[in-house]
Amino acid sequence: MTSDSIKDALKQVKYPGFSRDIVSFGLVRTAAFDAGTAKVSLAITTSDPKVPTLLKAEIEKCLRALPGVTDVIIELAVSAAKPPATAGQGNQAGGAAPVGIKHSVAIASGKGGVGKSTFAVNLACALAQVLTARGRPGRVGLMDCDIYGPSVPLMMGIEGRPEIDGEALVPLERHGVKVMSMGFLVDENTPLVWRGPMVMKTIQQFVQNVKWGEIDVLLVDMPPGTGDAQLSLVQTLPLDGAVLVTTPQLAATNVARKGGIMFQKVNVPLLGVAENMSWFEDAAGNKQTLFGEGGGAATAESLGTVLLGQVPLYTDIRAGGDCGMPVVVNQPKGKPASVFHTIAETLLTKLKV
Repeated sequence: MTSDSIKDALKQVKYPGFSRDIVSFGLVRTAAFDAGTAKVSLAITTSDPKVPTLLKAEIEKCLRALPGVTDVIIELAVSAAKPPATAGQGNQAGGAAPVGIKHSVAIASGKGGVGKSTFAVNLACALAQVLTARGRPGRVGLMDCDIYGPSVPLMMGIEGRPEIDGEALVPLERHGVKVMSMGFLVDENTPLVWRGPMVMKTIQQFVQNVKWGEIDVLLVDMPPGTGDAQLSLVQTLPLDGAVLVTTPQLAATNVARKGGIMFQKVNVPLLGVAENMSWFEDAAGNKQTLFGEGGGAATAESLGTVLLGQVPLYTDIRAGGDCGMPVVVNQPKGKPASVFHTIAETLLTKLKV
């Protein structure tokens, strides 16, 4: 029995609420075996008292099943334990928020293909317009954490590389929104083939080494899933809440609900559910519910949160994203923009901005 074989065995142990194992997350510091005793040490960041207990039980069960192991010693270092968060206070699992950022909100979906990034871009622009009307321009940030498929630069119509001020990157800005994305840092034809620790490190850099300035609301466009990127974010940035984006169909709402449960497990408040592609309005003004109906409301109810709004399937929303002019900017008085403005106002009220 070697330290490597012990670590291989520990890959069976998933972090509570996530699909990734504790080894891939980089939580296992040391592993050793001596005279029948398997000894491991871990470091985690959480305030949920159930997490250390669950982890210890699963680790001991895993290691005692190995041949030759007669005893198990587990050293578990737990940090950043604080009281449970409420909306507007930030989650207890994250580190200190960068100076100047008042509120951070994750935009998540669980499932890909539901229009999460399109929603995040338009919501960011709507927030910027509302805050500008209140005399607070330039107070919205959008952090694109969809590392593998960053689409925010295209949708925001931004090209170029961020400047460097000292050791910090300066976010690019358009439509009144400060933006940082991996899409600014790599060639558009270069695929990213990264393991979990590399993704986690990048997200940490986006939080800690970007000069955001004074921000009232930082939206974080999350990649689909409940894995390393999500855990890295909640351990790095004190989130004030999460917004779940889903389409009405069952295939999307089931996964969105799991994403919501994941945030609840790490004590990130759910600010609400946004239902995207709710219906299509034909030339005669008739609503066609192409993806079913009621899924967003049902998801919100099952998670004990609210339905923030329903975004219909408008061609103008898609077209605005393709040309880098979000519909909220291109047609600020239109029906699609009004939906995003309503959600933006609701979000600001929840965050007490």
